[in-house]
Amino acid sequence: MSLYLRVLTVGLVCFWLLLSGFWYKPLILILGLFSVALTAYLAMRIERVYSLRSVTKIFIRVPLYMVWVSWEVVKTTLDVVKRIWLPKRYPISPTLANVPMTQQTRLGKTIYANSITLTPGTVSVRFEQDGKLLVHALTADSMDDLKAGGMDSRVSDLEE
Repeated sequence: MSLYLRVLTVGLVCFWLLLSGFWYKPLILILGLFSVALTAYLAMRIERVYSLRSVTKIFIRVPLYMVWVSWEVVKTTLDVVKRIWLPKRYPISPTLANVPMTQQTRLGKTIYANSITLTPGTVSVRFEQDGKLLVHALTADSMDDLKAGGMDSRVSDLEE
């Protein structure tokens, strides 16, 4: 069993015990143990197909990326609110364009498309055949930011 699965199993057991509060009822403990075992089994099967090269990626890179995406969501939310409240001063300019993707895996492409859709003012429309992503943006500035590749490079760093 890999280090990832051991840490996952111990973490799930502790998390379940803390949330459930039932430490003395055998049936509930057995059901909790079964659910943890099932989750660990499914994670093991997923790890066989999408092997995790480094536990560091999960425990350091992903939380840092989540913090960065959260900050991007806050910034774009403020931009969208500003455009709603003051439409004459901050007009919208809806744009539909292809954005380049450098991700190699399906998971990386999915994270990238979901990150774009998660930020207000932008929506991933579809994957194109030429390795690009069709995106609708509320403003041309948002599209320019996506084409600059900051989010793309951060998601690609998660794949390494």
